[in-house]
Amino acid sequence: MKKMLSTKEVAGFLGINEKMVYTLISEKGLPASKITGKWVFPRHLVEQWVESNTVNYPQSQKVLPPYDGLLVVAGSNDILLEKILSIFNARHSGHLAVFGNLGSLGGINALRRSLCHMATSHLLQENGNEYNFEALQRQFDRMPVVLNFCKREQGILLQKGNPRNITTVKDLGESGIRVVNRSLVTGTRLLFDRELKKAGIPGNRLTGYNHEVDRHMDVGLEILAGHADAGPGIRPVASILGLDFLPLHQERYDLLVTRERFFDHGVQLFLSLLHEKEFVQEAKELGGYDVSISGKMIFPHELDGYTG
Repeated sequence: MKKMLSTKEVAGFLGINEKMVYTLISEKGLPASKITGKWVFPRHLVEQWVESNTVNYPQSQKVLPPYDGLLVVAGSNDILLEKILSIFNARHSGHLAVFGNLGSLGGINALRRSLCHMATSHLLQENGNEYNFEALQRQFDRMPVVLNFCKREQGILLQKGNPRNITTVKDLGESGIRVVNRSLVTGTRLLFDRELKKAGIPGNRLTGYNHEVDRHMDVGLEILAGHADAGPGIRPVASILGLDFLPLHQERYDLLVTRERFFDHGVQLFLSLLHEKEFVQEAKELGGYDVSISGKMIFPHELDGYTG
Protein backbone atom coordinates (compact mmCIF):
# COMPACT_ATOMS: atom_id res chain seq x y z
CA MET A 1 0.00 0.00 0.00
CA LYS A 2 1.37 3.40 -1.01
CA LYS A 3 1.91 5.87 1.85
CA MET A 4 -1.08 8.17 2.41
CA LEU A 5 -0.88 11.68 3.83
CA SER A 6 -3.53 13.50 5.85
CA THR A 7 -4.58 17.07 5.05
CA LYS A 8 -2.30 18.35 7.83
CA GLU A 9 0.62 16.26 6.59
CA VAL A 10 0.25 17.32 2.96
CA ALA A 11 0.01 20.96 4.09
CA GLY A 12 3.29 20.52 5.95
CA PHE A 13 4.86 18.73 2.99
CA LEU A 14 3.93 21.62 0.66
CA GLY A 15 4.64 24.35 3.23
CA ILE A 16 1.12 25.84 3.08
CA ASN A 17 -1.88 26.10 5.42
CA GLU A 18 -4.63 23.49 5.40
CA LYS A 19 -7.19 25.84 3.85
CA MET A 20 -4.96 26.25 0.79
CA VAL A 21 -4.86 22.44 0.39
CA TYR A 22 -8.60 22.42 -0.33
CA THR A 23 -8.13 25.19 -2.90
CA LEU A 24 -5.42 23.17 -4.65
CA ILE A 25 -7.71 20.13 -4.79
CA SER A 26 -10.54 22.03 -6.47
CA GLU A 27 -8.57 24.47 -8.66
CA LYS A 28 -5.17 22.89 -9.39
CA GLY A 29 -5.93 19.17 -9.45
CA LEU A 30 -3.97 18.16 -6.33
CA PRO A 31 -4.43 14.35 -6.21
CA ALA A 32 -6.70 13.36 -3.32
CA SER A 33 -9.36 10.84 -2.32
CA LYS A 34 -12.17 11.21 0.18
CA ILE A 35 -12.53 8.24 2.51
CA THR A 36 -15.16 8.21 5.26
CA GLY A 37 -15.52 11.96 4.94
CA LYS A 38 -11.81 12.78 5.20
CA TRP A 39 -9.32 13.71 2.49
CA VAL A 40 -6.27 11.49 2.05
CA PHE A 41 -3.37 12.06 -0.35
CA PRO A 42 -1.18 9.35 -1.94
CA ARG A 43 2.31 10.71 -1.29
CA HIS A 44 3.76 9.46 -4.59
CA LEU A 45 1.00 11.25 -6.54
CA VAL A 46 1.56 14.46 -4.60
CA GLU A 47 5.27 14.27 -5.48
CA GLN A 48 4.42 13.69 -9.17
CA TRP A 49 2.00 16.63 -9.05
CA VAL A 50 4.69 18.92 -7.63
CA GLU A 51 7.15 17.84 -10.34
CA SER A 52 4.60 18.33 -13.12
CA ASN A 53 3.97 21.91 -11.93
CA THR A 54 7.63 22.86 -11.42
CA VAL A 55 9.07 25.86 -13.29
CA ASN A 56 12.57 27.33 -13.62
CA TYR A 57 14.54 24.08 -13.52
CA PRO A 58 18.31 24.45 -13.05
CA GLN A 59 20.27 23.55 -16.18
CA SER A 60 22.22 20.29 -16.06
CA GLN A 61 26.00 20.39 -16.14
CA LYS A 62 26.14 16.81 -17.42
CA VAL A 63 26.94 16.14 -21.07
CA LEU A 64 26.19 12.93 -22.93
CA PRO A 65 29.37 11.26 -24.18
CA PRO A 66 30.08 11.44 -27.94
CA TYR A 67 27.72 9.20 -29.91
CA ASP A 68 29.19 5.70 -30.08
CA GLY A 69 26.26 3.67 -31.42
CA LEU A 70 23.85 3.81 -28.47
CA LEU A 71 20.77 5.96 -29.16
CA VAL A 72 18.75 6.74 -26.03
CA VAL A 73 15.13 7.87 -26.42
CA ALA A 74 12.94 8.71 -23.41
CA GLY A 75 9.48 10.08 -22.75
CA SER A 76 5.93 9.27 -23.80
CA ASN A 77 5.41 5.75 -25.08
CA ASP A 78 3.78 4.98 -28.41
CA ILE A 79 3.11 1.80 -30.38
CA LEU A 80 4.34 3.21 -33.71
CA LEU A 81 7.49 4.48 -32.00
CA GLU A 82 8.18 0.96 -30.70
CA LYS A 83 7.84 -0.37 -34.26
CA ILE A 84 10.30 2.18 -35.64
CA LEU A 85 12.82 1.55 -32.87
CA SER A 86 12.70 -2.14 -33.79
CA ILE A 87 13.24 -1.29 -37.47
CA PHE A 88 16.20 0.91 -36.52
CA ASN A 89 17.82 -1.91 -34.56
CA ALA A 90 17.20 -4.49 -37.28
CA ARG A 91 18.53 -2.29 -40.05
CA HIS A 92 21.58 -0.65 -38.47
CA SER A 93 24.08 -3.17 -37.14
CA GLY A 94 26.56 -1.48 -34.86
CA HIS A 95 23.80 0.77 -33.49
CA LEU A 96 21.31 0.16 -30.70
CA ALA A 97 18.25 2.28 -29.89
CA VAL A 98 16.73 1.95 -26.42
CA PHE A 99 13.64 3.59 -24.94
CA GLY A 100 12.89 4.80 -21.40
CA ASN A 101 9.14 4.98 -20.71
CA LEU A 102 9.04 8.09 -18.50
CA GLY A 103 6.00 9.97 -19.78
CA SER A 104 6.14 13.32 -21.59
CA LEU A 105 7.27 15.31 -18.55
CA GLY A 106 9.81 12.65 -17.60
CA GLY A 107 11.23 12.67 -21.12
CA ILE A 108 11.66 16.44 -21.14
CA ASN A 109 13.32 16.25 -17.73
CA ALA A 110 15.68 13.50 -18.98
CA LEU A 111 16.57 15.60 -22.04
CA ARG A 112 17.32 18.59 -19.82
CA ARG A 113 19.57 16.43 -17.64
CA SER A 114 21.40 15.06 -20.71
CA LEU A 115 20.25 11.52 -20.00
CA CYS A 116 18.95 10.89 -23.52
CA HIS A 117 19.51 11.94 -27.13
CA MET A 118 15.82 12.41 -27.95
CA ALA A 119 12.64 12.86 -25.93
CA THR A 120 9.04 12.20 -26.99
CA SER A 121 6.21 14.43 -25.80
CA HIS A 122 2.62 15.46 -26.53
CA LEU A 123 1.84 18.06 -23.87
CA LEU A 124 -1.19 20.13 -24.90
CA GLN A 125 -0.76 23.75 -23.89
CA GLU A 126 -3.34 25.85 -22.05
CA ASN A 127 -4.42 27.56 -25.28
CA GLY A 128 -5.47 24.16 -26.62
CA ASN A 129 -3.74 24.77 -29.96
CA GLU A 130 -0.02 24.17 -29.48
CA TYR A 131 2.13 21.45 -27.92
CA ASN A 132 5.24 21.15 -25.75
CA PHE A 133 6.64 24.69 -25.98
CA GLU A 134 5.41 25.88 -22.58
CA ALA A 135 7.02 22.91 -20.83
CA LEU A 136 10.25 23.33 -22.81
CA GLN A 137 10.45 27.04 -22.06
CA ARG A 138 10.17 26.29 -18.33
CA GLN A 139 13.09 23.88 -18.41
CA PHE A 140 15.52 25.09 -21.08
CA ASP A 141 17.45 28.31 -21.54
CA ARG A 142 17.89 27.37 -25.20
CA MET A 143 14.96 25.67 -26.88
CA PRO A 144 15.60 22.15 -28.25
CA VAL A 145 14.82 21.16 -31.82
CA VAL A 146 11.19 20.03 -32.13
CA LEU A 147 10.14 17.64 -34.92
CA ASN A 148 6.86 15.87 -35.47
CA PHE A 149 6.85 12.09 -35.15
CA CYS A 150 3.15 11.66 -35.89
CA LYS A 151 -0.33 12.91 -35.15
CA ARG A 152 -2.61 10.45 -33.38
CA GLU A 153 -6.11 10.15 -31.94
CA GLN A 154 -6.47 10.41 -28.18
CA GLY A 155 -9.69 9.41 -26.49
CA ILE A 156 -11.31 6.94 -24.12
CA LEU A 157 -10.81 3.20 -24.54
CA LEU A 158 -14.00 1.26 -23.82
CA GLN A 159 -15.03 -2.36 -23.46
CA LYS A 160 -16.03 -4.03 -26.73
CA GLY A 161 -19.61 -3.15 -27.61
CA ASN A 162 -19.58 -0.32 -25.05
CA PRO A 163 -21.91 -2.15 -22.60
CA ARG A 164 -21.96 0.82 -20.21
CA ASN A 165 -23.15 3.12 -23.03
CA ILE A 166 -20.41 5.70 -22.47
CA THR A 167 -20.82 8.36 -25.16
CA THR A 168 -19.27 11.41 -23.46
CA VAL A 169 -16.63 12.06 -20.82
CA LYS A 170 -19.44 13.11 -18.47
CA ASP A 171 -20.79 9.54 -18.58
CA LEU A 172 -17.67 8.38 -16.72
CA GLY A 173 -19.14 9.96 -13.59
CA GLU A 174 -22.10 7.58 -13.58
CA SER A 175 -22.39 5.23 -10.62
CA GLY A 176 -20.52 1.94 -11.01
CA ILE A 177 -18.21 3.02 -13.84
CA ARG A 178 -14.63 1.81 -13.24
CA VAL A 179 -11.66 3.50 -14.88
CA VAL A 180 -7.96 2.79 -15.23
CA ASN A 181 -5.51 5.68 -15.47
CA ARG A 182 -2.03 6.80 -16.52
CA SER A 183 0.66 8.52 -14.46
CA LEU A 184 0.63 12.26 -13.80
CA VAL A 185 3.87 12.69 -15.77
CA THR A 186 2.16 11.55 -18.99
CA GLY A 187 0.52 13.82 -21.53
CA THR A 188 -2.38 11.37 -21.73
CA ARG A 189 -3.15 11.79 -18.01
CA LEU A 190 -2.93 15.57 -18.23
CA LEU A 191 -5.32 15.57 -21.19
CA PHE A 192 -7.68 13.20 -19.36
CA ASP A 193 -7.71 15.44 -16.28
CA ARG A 194 -8.38 18.44 -18.52
CA GLU A 195 -11.37 16.70 -20.11
CA LEU A 196 -12.73 15.63 -16.72
CA LYS A 197 -12.50 19.21 -15.47
CA LYS A 198 -14.37 20.47 -18.55
CA ALA A 199 -17.08 17.88 -17.82
CA GLY A 200 -17.28 18.99 -14.17
CA ILE A 201 -16.09 15.64 -12.80
CA PRO A 202 -13.58 15.57 -9.91
CA GLY A 203 -11.25 12.79 -10.98
CA ASN A 204 -10.64 11.50 -7.49
CA ARG A 205 -14.32 10.57 -7.24
CA LEU A 206 -13.99 8.05 -10.08
CA THR A 207 -13.55 4.43 -9.07
CA GLY A 208 -10.08 3.37 -10.22
CA TYR A 209 -8.83 6.91 -10.88
CA ASN A 210 -5.71 6.27 -8.78
CA HIS A 211 -5.05 2.90 -10.45
CA GLU A 212 -2.19 3.87 -12.77
CA VAL A 213 -0.49 1.76 -15.44
CA ASP A 214 2.67 2.45 -17.43
CA ARG A 215 1.69 2.16 -21.11
CA HIS A 216 -1.21 2.78 -23.48
CA MET A 217 -1.40 -0.95 -24.13
CA ASP A 218 -1.66 -1.63 -20.39
CA VAL A 219 -4.79 0.54 -20.22
CA GLY A 220 -6.30 -1.52 -23.02
CA LEU A 221 -5.37 -4.82 -21.42
CA GLU A 222 -7.00 -3.80 -18.12
CA ILE A 223 -10.22 -3.03 -20.00
CA LEU A 224 -9.99 -6.17 -22.12
CA ALA A 225 -9.60 -8.26 -18.95
CA GLY A 226 -12.73 -6.69 -17.46
CA HIS A 227 -10.88 -4.89 -14.67
CA ALA A 228 -12.13 -1.50 -15.88
CA ASP A 229 -14.86 -0.09 -18.10
CA ALA A 230 -12.85 2.78 -19.55
CA GLY A 231 -9.51 4.55 -19.57
CA PRO A 232 -7.60 7.24 -21.49
CA GLY A 233 -5.61 6.04 -24.48
CA ILE A 234 -4.96 6.12 -28.21
CA ARG A 235 -7.01 4.60 -31.03
CA PRO A 236 -4.34 2.10 -32.18
CA VAL A 237 -4.75 0.22 -28.88
CA ALA A 238 -8.48 -0.10 -29.52
CA SER A 239 -7.79 -1.36 -33.04
CA ILE A 240 -5.29 -3.98 -31.90
CA LEU A 241 -7.36 -5.28 -28.96
CA GLY A 242 -10.81 -4.98 -30.54
CA LEU A 243 -12.05 -2.39 -28.04
CA ASP A 244 -14.49 0.47 -28.58
CA PHE A 245 -13.11 3.98 -28.72
CA LEU A 246 -14.53 7.42 -27.88
CA PRO A 247 -12.42 9.97 -29.81
CA LEU A 248 -11.62 13.25 -28.07
CA HIS A 249 -8.68 14.91 -29.73
CA GLN A 250 -6.15 14.54 -32.51
CA GLU A 251 -2.81 15.47 -31.00
CA ARG A 252 0.71 16.18 -32.19
CA TYR A 253 3.28 13.73 -30.83
CA ASP A 254 6.76 15.24 -31.16
CA LEU A 255 10.44 14.36 -30.99
CA LEU A 256 12.66 16.74 -29.00
CA VAL A 257 16.42 16.93 -29.52
CA THR A 258 18.95 19.36 -28.08
CA ARG A 259 20.75 21.32 -30.78
CA GLU A 260 24.07 19.91 -29.57
CA ARG A 261 22.90 16.34 -30.38
CA PHE A 262 20.73 16.96 -33.42
CA PHE A 263 23.49 16.06 -35.90
CA ASP A 264 24.59 12.90 -34.05
CA HIS A 265 24.77 10.02 -36.52
CA GLY A 266 22.24 7.88 -34.64
CA VAL A 267 19.74 10.73 -34.39
CA GLN A 268 19.96 11.37 -38.12
CA LEU A 269 19.65 7.66 -38.93
CA PHE A 270 16.47 7.52 -36.85
CA LEU A 271 14.97 10.67 -38.39
CA SER A 272 15.62 9.36 -41.89
CA LEU A 273 13.25 6.45 -41.19
CA LEU A 274 10.33 8.88 -40.88
CA HIS A 275 10.52 9.58 -44.62
CA GLU A 276 10.41 5.95 -45.74
CA LYS A 277 7.49 3.90 -47.08
CA GLU A 278 7.96 1.28 -44.36
CA PHE A 279 7.14 3.90 -41.70
CA VAL A 280 4.02 5.01 -43.58
CA GLN A 281 2.89 1.40 -44.01
CA GLU A 282 3.37 0.59 -40.32
CA ALA A 283 1.26 3.61 -39.37
CA LYS A 284 -1.47 2.62 -41.84
CA GLU A 285 -1.66 -0.95 -40.54
CA LEU A 286 -1.94 0.17 -36.92
CA GLY A 287 -4.65 2.75 -37.66
CA GLY A 288 -5.34 5.97 -35.78
CA TYR A 289 -2.17 7.70 -37.00
CA ASP A 290 -1.62 10.62 -39.36
CA VAL A 291 1.97 10.78 -40.65
CA SER A 292 1.44 13.57 -43.18
CA ILE A 293 3.86 15.89 -41.34
CA SER A 294 6.12 13.24 -39.78
CA GLY A 295 9.73 14.41 -39.78
CA LYS A 296 8.68 18.05 -40.26
CA MET A 297 10.69 20.59 -38.29
CA ILE A 298 8.35 22.43 -35.93
CA PHE A 299 11.17 24.50 -34.39
CA PRO A 300 13.53 26.07 -35.40
CA HIS A 301 12.42 26.57 -38.99
CA GLU A 302 15.92 27.13 -40.34
CA LEU A 303 16.64 23.40 -39.93
CA ASP A 304 13.48 22.31 -41.74
CA GLY A 305 14.15 19.58 -44.29
CA TYR A 306 17.57 18.58 -42.91
CA THR A 307 17.93 14.87 -42.08
CA GLY A 308 21.64 14.28 -42.28
